[in-house]
Amino acid sequence: MKNFKHIRSITLAVGLTGLIASGCSEDFLTEKPVTTLTTDVYYKTEAGFEDLIRSCYPLLRNIHQSRQLVLNGTDIFTSASGWSSPLVTVAPSLDTYDAGFNASSVAELQSLWQLLYAEIGRTNTAIDRSADITTMAPALKDARVSEAKFLRALCYFYLVQHWGDVPMPLKEITSGSKESVKAASADIYKQIIEDLLECEAKLPVTATNYGRITKGTAQFLLSRVYLTRGWNFKNSLGGTAADFDLALQYADKVIDAYPLATSYNLLFPTRNENVLKQYTGAQNDKNPEIVFAVQYSSEVLTNKTDLAFAYDVAGGNNLHSVFGGNADSYAGSKGRTSDYNRYQPFHVTTPAMYRLFDPQLDSRYDHNFLDAGLALAAVKDFKPIPSNPNLKIDIAVGDTVVFFPPWNTPVTNLNDKGIDVGGKKKFAIMNVSEYGGAYPTTSGFGAGEYPLMWKFWQPGIPNGDAQGTFNEAVFRSAEAYLIAAEAIVKGAKGGKLGTADIYYNKVLDRALGAKKNADPKCAANPADVTSQAAVSYRATPANITIDLILDERARELMGEYSRWFDLKRTGKLIERVKKYNPWANKGILISEKHYLRPIPQSEIDLSYPPLKQNDGY
Repeated sequence: MKNFKHIRSITLAVGLTGLIASGCSEDFLTEKPVTTLTTDVYYKTEAGFEDLIRSCYPLLRNIHQSRQLVLNGTDIFTSASGWSSPLVTVAPSLDTYDAGFNASSVAELQSLWQLLYAEIGRTNTAIDRSADITTMAPALKDARVSEAKFLRALCYFYLVQHWGDVPMPLKEITSGSKESVKAASADIYKQIIEDLLECEAKLPVTATNYGRITKGTAQFLLSRVYLTRGWNFKNSLGGTAADFDLALQYADKVIDAYPLATSYNLLFPTRNENVLKQYTGAQNDKNPEIVFAVQYSSEVLTNKTDLAFAYDVAGGNNLHSVFGGNADSYAGSKGRTSDYNRYQPFHVTTPAMYRLFDPQLDSRYDHNFLDAGLALAAVKDFKPIPSNPNLKIDIAVGDTVVFFPPWNTPVTNLNDKGIDVGGKKKFAIMNVSEYGGAYPTTSGFGAGEYPLMWKFWQPGIPNGDAQGTFNEAVFRSAEAYLIAAEAIVKGAKGGKLGTADIYYNKVLDRALGAKKNADPKCAANPADVTSQAAVSYRATPANITIDLILDERARELMGEYSRWFDLKRTGKLIERVKKYNPWANKGILISEKHYLRPIPQSEIDLSYPPLKQNDGY
């Protein structure tokens, strides 16, 4: 019989009455079982089965905080320190795809693999044990089993996109074994779709607890899965043109059920660009546009994962603190305080990403980037040029100390620049072409800086604390519009809204707000930070392409859990990484083999017969 574990909502009371008063009697030395409760007994009860299903949710936090493989080494994000530091001469392997990107050296390959299979193990246990539940109402039992099947399908979808053919256990593992046999990618997709179709049929439209899987959640994932299978990576997924029609149909279902938020910024934490006047009210992370989100409440359904994962850092949402930009070096900084929280540059925005927006028309630019840094403390006789001690200025609380002009309105006149470079402004001004350590290396204003990417920034969290409380949206209907547009470009017919450009422009016009129907312009060559040439990114029947959609996905979904999957699905990974990732100037070695990840060497070593490594590694 199996020991009870992993269900933290259970409290077993132990009676201690009389223990102190009895002193050291013989009974004190007699071993007595506290309880005979085991998983074999408890999981057969309705309460036990409910707890078993709850135990399948917490690892979503860990999985979605494993973002390096999904964000870094793409066209819009690089790794920590990356291009922005002149001190970094050896490019990170996650960006250059060099020999260091291998089966043994990239820690997240191992940790993400383990997390996904741990989650699959939990869901398989729940699915298998459901046969023992006889007292639960059939509809409720069907819903709970479907929640587990959805989570299993999601994990296999992540696994097959990263690694291709992988083992596909579908039963609870009750004994140790080294046997590990790969399943073909096409069979994995077939299983994913089978599970999701059952989920769609049996899940409720509205969950009994906010944060649980619903019918709409299954429909959204079906749209993504069909879209991905339709592209049929290397003819290995079993995809056909009919998959694009199905992707469109399911995207339309999501669009019907989940209306777009009236404003883009309503989807993210409420805050003020002036950090000295921060919002202190309640945060709303339950917008109707959000189809599914990883929860960061204190409820047991979504609470911090258990001690089985000693490396667990998923106690709270860390999205607010892991993107690039660093306010600690601003003049007038108070050090590491909650005013700017902490910025750990695990994911650094590429220069091209700033240039994909129209800063004047597109509200997402203003929300996603902090273009002015303010002094948090007064400074007397500040020396903006360390090598010139005779040049001094006074800085007051709230003064601008660094400003990042939009890419399409750079400051070119020396008199309009900061005094740190011979200008007249009492603050540093850094154009996009000057981001990073090259501008200027002797400045006291915060050399080596670039705008804070603070899309997810949540005010009031103590510095050094990753315990954000805002839920992390994983699926939202804005993406369903872009899925529909992509499916139509690939040949899907019968969209409820019409042509691909109509779906695309719905997302764009929401971002334009009061300037709806305007013609926003992005850089014609985002990678050339010195060029001011611009091009429209409003879609028309004549200009809509996969690249236009990928650009819009970058603007709308920047930092959300999807970018590498988007580039892999569309076959654009190599092209766009070489074009937009700044490490390309230092030699990117990305090749066809990088459309799949290397299977962690530790997994190969533990298996018998050994798992076959993916080609090229």
